[in-house]
Amino acid sequence: MADIFTDAGEALVVDIIDPDSGVAKPTDWFVGWGTGAGTAAKGDTTLFTEAAESRVASTNTQPTADTLRMVGTLTSAAGATITNAGVLSAVTAGSLLVKGDFTGVVLSAGDAMEFTFDLQFT
Repeated sequence: MADIFTDAGEALVVDIIDPDSGVAKPTDWFVGWGTGAGTAAKGDTTLFTEAAESRVASTNTQPTADTLRMVGTLTSAAGATITNAGVLSAVTAGSLLVKGDFTGVVLSAGDAMEFTFDLQFT
């Protein structure tokens, strides 16, 4: 599994920190998932074939001073093979902060997956 802090995510974090950027801090981070094939890359701005289920607001914690942990659970509305997931700045559209890809997980309707993303600044 490749987990990537995307270029768009880095730019968004810098804009949020910069008080003169005019960019508003997101009120929540949202976890989404996708069914398409590919390897996560720094330049990605979207998930691979984002699934139809709505993104969910993440639960955020700081397990250490330099780490933001974002956790979200999605439930499949129909059978699907999930291959990637990410954290975005809005419930629709928005900037892709982090993205991970993995070997497909086959789900039936009603199956759920929990995703945990740790964004660590070291």
